[in-house]
Amino acid sequence: MARRTFDPLLVEEYLGLIAEGVAFMEANRRLGVSYGPGLRWWAKFAPMDFPQELFNTGRTGGLRGCPPPPAPASVPATATDRSCRRALSESDRAVIAACRSKHMSLREIGMLIGRHHSVVGRELERNSGPAGDYHHKVAHRAAHERRRRPKVFKLGVNPEMCRAIEGWMGDGWSPQLIAAVLREDPGRSKMDRVSHETIYQALYVQGRGGLRRDLAKQLSTGRIARKPRGSVDGRGKSLYREAFKISHRPAEVEDRAVPGHWEGDLVIGAGSGSAVGTLVERTTRFVMLLHLPGRHDADSVAAEMIKQMSKLPEHLRQSLTWDRGVELARYRDITMKLDMPVYFCDPHSPWQRGSNENTNRLLRHWLTKGTDLSRFTAKDLDDIAAKLNARPRPTLGMKTPAQALAELLANPAAA
Repeated sequence: MARRTFDPLLVEEYLGLIAEGVAFMEANRRLGVSYGPGLRWWAKFAPMDFPQELFNTGRTGGLRGCPPPPAPASVPATATDRSCRRALSESDRAVIAACRSKHMSLREIGMLIGRHHSVVGRELERNSGPAGDYHHKVAHRAAHERRRRPKVFKLGVNPEMCRAIEGWMGDGWSPQLIAAVLREDPGRSKMDRVSHETIYQALYVQGRGGLRRDLAKQLSTGRIARKPRGSVDGRGKSLYREAFKISHRPAEVEDRAVPGHWEGDLVIGAGSGSAVGTLVERTTRFVMLLHLPGRHDADSVAAEMIKQMSKLPEHLRQSLTWDRGVELARYRDITMKLDMPVYFCDPHSPWQRGSNENTNRLLRHWLTKGTDLSRFTAKDLDDIAAKLNARPRPTLGMKTPAQALAELLANPAAA
């Protein structure tokens, strides 16, 4: 039986509703369209790379997220203002759709909307459906979603591709080779391809995830961090440009319900010539001290922290929060070796590490200000930490931090 034909104006109105965020069933009800034809219309006009995470396939679904704000109708640009116009408006796209239906050339369409014909060509290439069908409202929504930030990281939502990349890297393939193979595979769509830069970011940038962190060692360079290009100020913003901010920290850290989240800092001795590293667990207030007898630079702090925190079970190494001092410039090493993300406080905001600041105040009973802290041996620091961990805490119902931690170690499921 021949498939029923529909009024083009009905298709136009239906797609317009979906692009504006109206649920499929609601659009069907308003226009008297059954579910099947509506889905076929969307599949015909939606670009291949339309963000799939926005597309609800359920019968009550539509497009999640906000549609682009309505824009005033545009007028053809003159020779003087043409260079000032950048993004195409919805009315521009409506003209493109109408002219294309009349088989007008790209140059003629470009003259009507005041844009170069190459702009029109790129618009049709990017925002047409699989068979080349173009609908201006669907195209406008697709363009809006591409501009939306932050973007979903492709490898973060594609575990199958991650496993394939891990296998290739295990065989010695470089990210450039992997990206080229994916690009040249005719059986893969654009959504199933990644650039070499995407792979590098998954390896080196905190929060990108998707790939195992140890894969960076498979690279020919063997680096676990990207080598900066150009000058980098040790105290400048570039030092932590790829690091997590405290605003990225999970909500579970704030309410202290989940153990294993730590805060840290340095207690500085006389003349800044000596220091002791302090770590406090937010849920139990358990304290660990880092012995830094010689130097307290980034290498020394990272090495001692990795040594001490490696003794903890994995479920008690959930995260670390630190300030922006240069002593934690090797945070990538810490993240890699301990499998623990590091978050950095905002500048000049010590209250964002409240537990650690209070602990440092208590430690000054032994680590007196203005003294040489290098005279304390590792055993001395262990004894001080043990005394502090045996101190009853009202916030723990008068239990000690040592007792609270022992309960977690005895019952890992509770953590």
